[in-house]
Amino acid sequence: MAKSDLRARPMFHHQRDSIEAHLTIVFAALAVTRHLTDTTGYSIKRIITTLRPVRDVMIRVRGQHVMAETPLDGTAADIIAKLHASTGH
Repeated sequence: MAKSDLRARPMFHHQRDSIEAHLTIVFAALAVTRHLTDTTGYSIKRIITTLRPVRDVMIRVRGQHVMAETPLDGTAADIIAKLHASTGH
């Protein structure tokens, strides 16, 4: 995995709190990335590219709620199924 896989940009902080907050976010992102890759068996680049177009939205029209979901198939369905299986849902 590389920074380019996550589209990370350089950050420049000068205050200790900002530096610590940034490092916390970076390590959290790395932990989530590791979990995703270990659980699914796919690279983070493939996960991101596959799931980027997936959207769910709830629209309220005249008091009615309508849910619109991107249909999952192929790799996207496999990734989501493996993540659900790992959480017991």
